Amino acid sequence: MSRTSNDTPPPLPEPLRVAVADSHTHLDLQSGTVEEGLAKAASVGVTTVVQVGCDVKGSRWAAETAAQYDNVHAAVALHPNEAPRIVLGDPDGWSRQGARAGGGEAALDDALAEIEALAALGHVKAVGETGLDYFRTGPEGMAAQERSFRAHIEIAKRQGKALVIHDREAHADVLRVLREEGAPERTVFHCYSGDADMARACAAAGYYMSFAGTVTFKNAQPLRDALAVAPLELVLVETDAPYLTPAPYRGRPNAPYLIPLTVRAMAAVRGIDEDTMATALAANTSRAFAY
Repeated sequence: MSRTSNDTPPPLPEPLRVAVADSHTHLDLQSGTVEEGLAKAASVGVTTVVQVGCDVKGSRWAAETAAQYDNVHAAVALHPNEAPRIVLGDPDGWSRQGARAGGGEAALDDALAEIEALAALGHVKAVGETGLDYFRTGPEGMAAQERSFRAHIEIAKRQGKALVIHDREAHADVLRVLREEGAPERTVFHCYSGDADMARACAAAGYYMSFAGTVTFKNAQPLRDALAVAPLELVLVETDAPYLTPAPYRGRPNAPYLIPLTVRAMAAVRGIDEDTMATALAANTSRAFAY
């Protein structure tokens, strides 16, 4: 994922009549202040956001921001691409700052200990985004990713928090690790990217599936097929902003205020009205993150 060359923010969409939550966003990577972003989102019916950390520094920021704003909830973790960077000194890792490059297993343990300390805070509602990413990390980093993923699962269970999964080109292994470790009671596949068969597997396990702007992309019919078969009570919506801006503004900066575009697209896929879709999404997100 990368920033686009067109930095012009899309216009405000028509407001939703039923308020919803953005279940996964990165306010620290978006332009403007937190207050501006939250106000803009609230003006179109997006009244709650889950701010997600991807490294130790970002997770601290997420926790601090959630403590400051009642309508922000935090998720804290080491992104899958962060674990190899910490252990191996991967120059393509996610982190902007954090543990020293090439710090080895001990450095990963230190980072995980800080994530657990943050996860114990009341305003931190989830452990994530964690999981596996085979798109950006090669075979040499897979062991560190899996070790980190397993540790995050245990942290989520010990702290009684939701688990937020990042799964990129690693569907089978993500599901395998969840089976082997035993998933937390509340597990969310962020930016769900599987097909209908995987959606059925997630549904059987009781996993939530969070759909991003990708569901609006022309080439994303498998995602729409997955949404069509996913139980409505297990469906969430997110931006992953500033990435994955929904059509027709793909390639421009994303932000929580654009959630209505994805909600309406999701309602169309399901063949229900947007109020019914929004009502389900709001209830599901509150249940998934226990707020």
